[in-house]
Amino acid sequence: MRAGERAYLTLLDEIQSGVLTAGTVLGEVEQAARLGVSRTPLREALGRLAADGLVIQASPRVTVVSELDADDIRELFELRRALEESAARLAAHRGGREVFAALAAEFSAIDTAGAPDDYYALIARFDAAVDAAVSNDYLAGALRTVRTHLVRVRRLARDKPERLAASAGEHRMIAAAIAAADADLAAHATHVHLHNALTGILESLEAPA
Repeated sequence: MRAGERAYLTLLDEIQSGVLTAGTVLGEVEQAARLGVSRTPLREALGRLAADGLVIQASPRVTVVSELDADDIRELFELRRALEESAARLAAHRGGREVFAALAAEFSAIDTAGAPDDYYALIARFDAAVDAAVSNDYLAGALRTVRTHLVRVRRLARDKPERLAASAGEHRMIAAAIAAADADLAAHATHVHLHNALTGILESLEAPA
């Protein structure tokens, strides 16, 4: 793996996991030494993170991990809604019926309370199936950027068992609609899911710790 790629993936994981919190200053000299790379690949990594919107350039030599507040999350979901509703429609027209029927069955059977990590892995497989069905590199690239930020959002918002269970039901409906080639239902079910997800996240952020 190239040094720039290694530095990017390490910093990406640290930002998404919260090791590097919002406002953390990423000095070139310190980060290059910590990651064991020269400053050129580090700058490459920081440039990619800036393109992702995960860091901002405070000055020519000072990079800071970007903030993520309720307004940012609302704006993220505005974009997510437009992209994912379009993707659901296209997947319903283009997708493999058996793949999404099988995913719908998995969402029906998943134990969100006992295995939340398995549930998030199932969502990742569902997203990958939608991307494959849509087969549009531009749309997939835009969704990939949104999903990069969603990892941070999920960490900030505490999981609620009842919300995870409802989310599984919503994903089952989307997958079933795609399997049935019902584009309108797939888009509508996606809209309902994202509305509920945003509401739950904002309520979690506002609730006392």
